[in-house]
Amino acid sequence: MASFQFRERLQAAEDWILANPNPPRTWPWTWLYKAGRSVYALARDVISGQLTLHAMSLVYTTLLSIVPLLALSFSVLKALGVHQRMEPFLFQFFQPMGPQGIELAEKILGFVDNMKVGVLGSVGLALLVYTVVSLLQKIERSFNMIWRVPDMRSMAQRFSNYLSVIMVGPLLMVSAIGVSATIFSSTFVQTLIEIEPFGSLILVASRFTPFFLVVGAFTFVYIFMPNTRVKLRYAFIGGLVAGVSWQAAGMLFASFVAGSAKYAAIYSSFAIGIILLIWTYLNWMILLLGASLAFYLQNPSSVAKRRQVQLAPELQEKVALALMWMVAKPFAEGEPAPQQEVLEHRLSVPGEVTRGVSDKLIRAGLLSLAGRQGDQLVPGRSLDGISIADVLRVVRRDEDRVVDRLPLDLPFDLLHGEEERLTTSFSELLKTGKTIQQTVKEAEQDPVSQSGG
Repeated sequence: MASFQFRERLQAAEDWILANPNPPRTWPWTWLYKAGRSVYALARDVISGQLTLHAMSLVYTTLLSIVPLLALSFSVLKALGVHQRMEPFLFQFFQPMGPQGIELAEKILGFVDNMKVGVLGSVGLALLVYTVVSLLQKIERSFNMIWRVPDMRSMAQRFSNYLSVIMVGPLLMVSAIGVSATIFSSTFVQTLIEIEPFGSLILVASRFTPFFLVVGAFTFVYIFMPNTRVKLRYAFIGGLVAGVSWQAAGMLFASFVAGSAKYAAIYSSFAIGIILLIWTYLNWMILLLGASLAFYLQNPSSVAKRRQVQLAPELQEKVALALMWMVAKPFAEGEPAPQQEVLEHRLSVPGEVTRGVSDKLIRAGLLSLAGRQGDQLVPGRSLDGISIADVLRVVRRDEDRVVDRLPLDLPFDLLHGEEERLTTSFSELLKTGKTIQQTVKEAEQDPVSQSGG
């Protein structure tokens, strides 16, 4: 009895989160409601295994690509003689793994120092670039999965965008470190340090500078990697949560490593490899969870019971009719054409549903894209020539013609019946119904009757 009541309460809470007809309208309850829905969606994605699968894939790719990635990134910094400033961040990444992690970081830096990018030759350099680009390509694929983006960047965009970030990104990070060091060592700041409470505040800010740089790096990744437009405020929230989670995970993992002497006894020299895999996996999970949080905050309508919403015919038909109405009304009243993203928010259904339906209506000529950026919707033809039946017919149409594969011994009225035949029972079809094959043969034998003449 208690378990039944618990399930009822759990179901009521889930219904309140997913299908609340009267969500909160005032701050801070709106943000709390939005955050609760996002946490629900994150938990659902982790349980479903999509994020964990991509994180495991990225762990494998990272182990293959970390040395070429660092070599390519450090090549510009080494040419300018400032690559030492980036080394503390690499040590900070491996620090939770304990003394063996520091040794591993030193070995990786040794590999990078010994790798001379300039003497690799054309083939070696091409393989080096390809290895790095393939890593970033898999990262983009994971982010596109989170953001429900079906298309990857083109090959030319991948090489130009990825390589520019790999080369310029570390340089910007070093510049930020240099600027912060210059600010803290300036005469004005040194004078303020002697005055309380400014001195304590500046000391705290200097200690948190690496954390702010990590949050900035996370935010940049969340904006740059998905092949779609990500709003800065949501990317920053995701980056802030991911940064805090990364710091907390580092402290917890360090305590775990400190008390894991038994693992070293079991795995011997392989223990550092096992620990490296676990730590890299946790980092990728934190990065992907931050990206998912940014997605759900920017697209609250995508929070549903399932990650992939079942495309029920009722849902598609009603979304198509609602979408057509919300485009036709402002068009008839002379108002600006609505943006597709705004319509998705107003409909409060997952974006992949509205985009799939709108794409069908666009291909059928009932809707057209407009505006400078091609993100506004207008009717594709005169509103007098668009009926409800036209919209339903377009949504129900099987564009891939898979329906043509159905067997010909089915009753013709079953698949091609008009509205007035929908009340026909299956008992009547079994008694009098002609198959598709019989109907086609009769039409071939009597073409005059088929043409109505």
